[in-house]
Amino acid sequence: MRAMILAAGRGDRMRSLTDTLPKPLLEIHGKPLLQYHIEALSRAGVRQLVINHARYGDMIEAYFGNGQGYGLDIVYSAEAESRLETGGGIKNALPLLGELPFMVVNADVWTDYDFARLPEQLDGLAHIVLVENPPQHPAGDFCLQDGQVNEHNGERLTYSGIGVFSAALFVNCQETVFPLAPLLRSAMQDKHISGEYYPGRWADIGTPERLQRLNSTTI
Repeated sequence: MRAMILAAGRGDRMRSLTDTLPKPLLEIHGKPLLQYHIEALSRAGVRQLVINHARYGDMIEAYFGNGQGYGLDIVYSAEAESRLETGGGIKNALPLLGELPFMVVNADVWTDYDFARLPEQLDGLAHIVLVENPPQHPAGDFCLQDGQVNEHNGERLTYSGIGVFSAALFVNCQETVFPLAPLLRSAMQDKHISGEYYPGRWADIGTPERLQRLNSTTI
């Protein structure tokens, strides 16, 4: 299975840390956040990886190169500094991802989730991983009931930024710049989005304070 890491975010909430460095290269215990994902995907058997990037993307390419040092092949999907948002970034990279379902991981989260748990085949258009709501997002995103993700039935949980997607989810998208969440919500109405709950460790590295908190804990 191929995978994509979404690494094109500007990291505006992380300034001044991201004034001269892309957010995915910020370090946790001396290792870039993006490297944790690359190593975990390699352990899970991924051999072809797409990374999108925008501002300071050349620094990401210089650091990780073609990925051979991590046991996989990395290709890059470069975006303009204005970036394409999550949905647009995936759609733009579809020619690099092929026709089979592919994993997607947000670069700005840290987790001990085992990517080998993700399904290689889909019954619908996507399968996403949900986690407990963090303090900064108490309302959550979606509900999970009988393995299906919906908006209203069940306990609300937070989308982890981890999932498996079919290219068919994006087939009718005409916009070049669009977020992923509305696309998921639309597909949920026809029960095309399956999901799972992960109770393990997960953190959204969205502010310097959260980065510092994770750096102060054992991982």
